[in-house]
Amino acid sequence: MRDYVGVPRLTSVRLSPDGRRLVGVVQALNPDGKSYGTALWEIPLDGRRPYRLTRSLKGEAGAEFTAEGDVLFGSRRPDPTVKDPGDEVAALWLLPAAGGEARQVAARPGGIDGFATGGPTVVFASDVLPGDESTEAERRKARKDAGISAILHEGYPVRYWDHDLGPGEPRLFAGVVGEDRLTDVRDLTPEPGKALVNAAYEVTPDGSAAIATWAVTLPGGELRSDLVLIDIADDGARRVLATRDGHDFEGPLAVSPDGRRVACVRSNHADTGTIPETTLWIIDLATGEGRAAGGELWPSEIEWAPDSASLYVVADHRGRRPVFHVPADGAEPVRLTSDDAAYSALNVAPDGTLYALRSSVDRAAAPVRIVLEDTAGAGGTAGVVEELASPVPELEPPGTLTEITATADDGAEIRGWLVLPEGACADAPAPLLLWVHGGPLSSWNDWSWRWNPWIMAAHGYAVLLPDPCLSTGYGPEMIRRGWANWGPRTHADLMTITDAALEVPGIDPGRTAAMGGSFGGYMANWIAGHTDRFKAIVTHASLWNLDQFAGTTDASMYWRREFGEPGGELYDTLSPHRSLEKITTPMLVIHGDKDYRVPIGEGLRLWWDLQRSGVESKFLYFPDENHWVLKPGNAVVWYETVLAFLAQHVLGQEWKRPESLS
Repeated sequence: MRDYVGVPRLTSVRLSPDGRRLVGVVQALNPDGKSYGTALWEIPLDGRRPYRLTRSLKGEAGAEFTAEGDVLFGSRRPDPTVKDPGDEVAALWLLPAAGGEARQVAARPGGIDGFATGGPTVVFASDVLPGDESTEAERRKARKDAGISAILHEGYPVRYWDHDLGPGEPRLFAGVVGEDRLTDVRDLTPEPGKALVNAAYEVTPDGSAAIATWAVTLPGGELRSDLVLIDIADDGARRVLATRDGHDFEGPLAVSPDGRRVACVRSNHADTGTIPETTLWIIDLATGEGRAAGGELWPSEIEWAPDSASLYVVADHRGRRPVFHVPADGAEPVRLTSDDAAYSALNVAPDGTLYALRSSVDRAAAPVRIVLEDTAGAGGTAGVVEELASPVPELEPPGTLTEITATADDGAEIRGWLVLPEGACADAPAPLLLWVHGGPLSSWNDWSWRWNPWIMAAHGYAVLLPDPCLSTGYGPEMIRRGWANWGPRTHADLMTITDAALEVPGIDPGRTAAMGGSFGGYMANWIAGHTDRFKAIVTHASLWNLDQFAGTTDASMYWRREFGEPGGELYDTLSPHRSLEKITTPMLVIHGDKDYRVPIGEGLRLWWDLQRSGVESKFLYFPDENHWVLKPGNAVVWYETVLAFLAQHVLGQEWKRPESLS
């Protein structure tokens, strides 16, 4: 287990503007074994071995190239030119293309959190305390010295995933790379309030403007995301590019190479009777006119082709995440990659060649080149995928991966992936673990470093990874089937495909368990209250009492759109806690105290209710973890405890407390 958490991971790649250099960010275990650090690596495009570019105790992230080919990155490393750096917050650093040591080019009292480039311009985000900017550093120090952590909020939201919002406000700054530091640095967005919280932004190719999402606060705790153009040359003059009641214009963003259009994602505000619909949206920067492209694709990444006439989009599709070619004129998209992979970190070279990370359920991310070939005779374009040398080791999964399908009671096809451990056969059948994905708008199509089924396979379990209703990549009808009907419809789909998996040779129908995290945890709780077919259930970061959850999660507006106001009928009929008296299956409850998406109150209430009801259960609690449990040591504890619980109840072994908890 500890060997697994220590495996280096390639998290992103970035291509230089001339298409000659590819730089990746590698995450690896720090020497103390208690945390992860990151470093930049050069990935040669000619087949040579990758080599490390940066090295510091604080790590580096967010590689971006300037127009001259220098590499910008963020880091908390100390600046050797500053005698008293104070608090170590992230600053902007530059690694010269010509070689030499990296140097700090920009810093702010509130740190630098993200950046983008265009032409000679660098735009970066920083947290700024309201008030006189010239005294910000002193005011931050005074606040810290006085022991003040209080935050006064006058609007929603107040938290996001695992961190508090405020007391500062995110702003965008622009500057130009000079000989030593960024010059002519200007605040583009004074007094934005919460408009730029979690904002996406890009810079036009000539560096004259920034395109950004802009959150608009609405009555009743609601939010809307508009898209704005910020004129850098005109002291940050802001113009709304796209706005519509009941809709959000969000990232990812991509500005066309000719600087005339921006592509984004437009989504509607769903409600109890209306499903969420997301589409690729292309906006003319001069007129603000917009139109849809890409059909039913739900874009997760967007890049323009060099001629600005079409785009490349990454989107979920039937348990995969292919690359699609999307004409900007609205013609039908064409799938370029035909394998079972999930693509990410898409980059486009000037000659049209694509570079990306390729992974899958059974393969960790590695860099690839996608060469486009004209298949006019066959009706379009296809991508030939070529592997590049990777800076991280390739892992060999301990088993095999197969695809499985079943037909639900309403006629819908339910598909998923089935992980089979080595040696599983009719004479030595493996116990089955049903693992429900989160979201719920998600899909099992990628490698996971956090919730990895191959750890279970290495311990002899077959793992079913199904895509029931609400899964993405199957069109709007798949979402409509489960919308505002989470428990019953999803449960029926899961039981149907579980039955199909139990017919596979090498699976033991008498030894089964179910587990899930987030929405998957909600379903684990629902399953516990609606069937006793499983011998054990593991529920992580799970929703238990929907009425309680709706007002305490970090983004209550999303849940109220689908379920209505708390106390309504759906909260009663779809809340797992209403079936507490029917639960007899042993349960392992897992929760992190820093989880703001599914607050710790859900786990505590579930644990208390199980204890009061006499259900055999255990509670694995992480005081310092968020929704996912990310620290290496805690990840080891997570896997070891889950495996020990399953061994007790599924394999019939005596309970053995994990040594890591002793």
